[in-house]
Amino acid sequence: MANKLAQSTSPYLQQHAGNPVAWQEWGPEALAEARTSGKPILLSIGYSACHWCHVMAHESFEDAGIAALMNAMFVNIKVDREERPDLDQVYQQAHGLLTQKGGGWPLTMFLAPDGTPFFGGTYFPKTPRYGLPGFGDLLQRVATYYADHRTEIGAQRHELVAAMQAHTLPAAPGRGAAGTEHIGAAFADMAARFDARHGGFGGAPKFPHPDMLDFCLRHYARTGDGAARHIACLTLERMCKGGIFDQLGGGFARYSTDATWTIPHFEKMLYDNGPLLRLLADASLAAENAQQRTLFAAAAEASAEWVMREMQAPEGGYYASIDADSEGEEGKFYVWTEAQVRDLLPADYWRVVELHYGLDQAPNFERRAWNLNIVQPLEKVESRLGLSPGMGAIYLAGARQLLFDARVQRVRPGRDEKILVSWNALMIEGMARAGRVFGVPAWLGSARRALDFLRNHMWNADTGRLYATHKDGRSHLNAYLDDYALLLRALLEMLQADFHAGDLRFARALADTLLAQFEDADKGGFYFTSHDHERLIQRPKPGADTAMPSGNGTAAWALQRLACITGEPRYDAAAQRALQCFQPAMVAFPGSHASLHTALAESLEPPSLLILTGPASASATWQQRLAGDYRPGLMVLTVGPATVDLPASLVRPATDEVNAWLCQGVVCLPAITDFDQLQAALKPPIVAHAE
Repeated sequence: MANKLAQSTSPYLQQHAGNPVAWQEWGPEALAEARTSGKPILLSIGYSACHWCHVMAHESFEDAGIAALMNAMFVNIKVDREERPDLDQVYQQAHGLLTQKGGGWPLTMFLAPDGTPFFGGTYFPKTPRYGLPGFGDLLQRVATYYADHRTEIGAQRHELVAAMQAHTLPAAPGRGAAGTEHIGAAFADMAARFDARHGGFGGAPKFPHPDMLDFCLRHYARTGDGAARHIACLTLERMCKGGIFDQLGGGFARYSTDATWTIPHFEKMLYDNGPLLRLLADASLAAENAQQRTLFAAAAEASAEWVMREMQAPEGGYYASIDADSEGEEGKFYVWTEAQVRDLLPADYWRVVELHYGLDQAPNFERRAWNLNIVQPLEKVESRLGLSPGMGAIYLAGARQLLFDARVQRVRPGRDEKILVSWNALMIEGMARAGRVFGVPAWLGSARRALDFLRNHMWNADTGRLYATHKDGRSHLNAYLDDYALLLRALLEMLQADFHAGDLRFARALADTLLAQFEDADKGGFYFTSHDHERLIQRPKPGADTAMPSGNGTAAWALQRLACITGEPRYDAAAQRALQCFQPAMVAFPGSHASLHTALAESLEPPSLLILTGPASASATWQQRLAGDYRPGLMVLTVGPATVDLPASLVRPATDEVNAWLCQGVVCLPAITDFDQLQAALKPPIVAHAE
């Protein structure tokens, strides 16, 4: 048997194309081989930026002896979890039920030919260590177990699938209307998990959880509860000063290995950086003090520049991720020895860098090097060194440029250059929001290029369907709930940043497909896969947020907003059914459903819609001034006089001066032509620009 991964669009699968293992992609051919041969399936799920995936590949999958065992006893299937999140969801859930342990990557599952899992784990070493069996011995034991217990495994299928169904699908829809007490309970749960010293939620390893931070900022805007703002702003402050943020090149790593944000797992994922960029823009408007605002703005600028420099394809779409490893070592590209920094910098630069980044203290990375964190603010550094105010910033800027230029010469970590709709949607929204808040046309232009790429290459207008992934000129795979919901949300941000009627038509087409292909018409909510998707052993309908926002929460939020813009009641009705569907889960686990609670909050207090018409330059000035306040419950659409094919709800007469039409629900005020009068009519931003 031959390895069949060479033609895959997945860089992760291509990394394994040279293995002596007879890998196949998940599909009819591999599954038919398992049924015909009677061999069990060895399913390995990972992704290209995964450190332990690389370790297991080097130890076991490149080993001829291990490969011989795998080929003799199993049908070997390799899956990129980023291209097939449907398979990953199903078998991560199965792993949890079978082992009563948390999952992760690489995920190693053993399946009967019909896809029923009967044993699994994550990383297995080649030889016994870490309390784990050696992989070669494990293969033989699993094969023997399967041969001796095939009947029992078959009999357990229905029991396992029922258990997976109970864990994944929501209980019976809630009764009665959810109220503000549910929003308060969600915030209370998040506040109880908040690390008041270092920011974030829980201990090590510590993840950003942008959906929870976004909920907290919005909760502050609704209620004026300063504790909610503090949770979001302190967390972002600690992250921006920490090692999870790339102090030289911008962008955030996937998570911190410690509770203090000091040492990250160095891989950079598009799906983290899009929401965090949006959050930085919002938090810059809602900051607790001027220092935070400056910090958030600087981090947003560095991250947006990183995205355009390193993550945007020439054709417009955004790449997926950057590895943690280079030259076989995690973090090697990012960390520094004292000698490396000293040799690069003039003495004045070195003195500032040494104190600012803590190089005068013990190494923080494996006791031999430093991952750069902001340890002392520049004001203190200037005081200690006797520098004039502002000189520290000048020296630091020069030092950072020299260090960045030197780092560029290092061997770079690998980059996964596939383009995923859902991840691109998150970054499009982040770049558009940041471009609108900070008034940077280049960032908005970057978002527009990515959106155009998705529409031109990953959307089939004839069928009204999206493809999930694109690489090397090929778009394929049936798209998932997250693709439609997150792209719809991104379009709603683009409509505010740069209104085009074509974007609104695209948004409506996505919403119509969501309702037609993903909604559970009987019980409400949306399945992760479409009605005509490949049938797996289970069909998830997830409501909780993971590393990415919940597709159901995103869909409910976006459909409500689209209904507000278009006046289409079907969209709002579907959103309300989803909220009702997940109400029991939201009550039972409030902090895990931040996206759904954000949608619920807007259901209880719908957003206001402000339509600006009039001369383009004057309307743009009003739009820019409005973007300087944090009003998450306000949508602003600047509709040009030449715009055609608008829904009736947006049609306004042409005027020679700016007219602002403010609508709440079905009630619209008369046109307002004075900006100060408009500000008085709007719900005032709770944020006081604290100094």
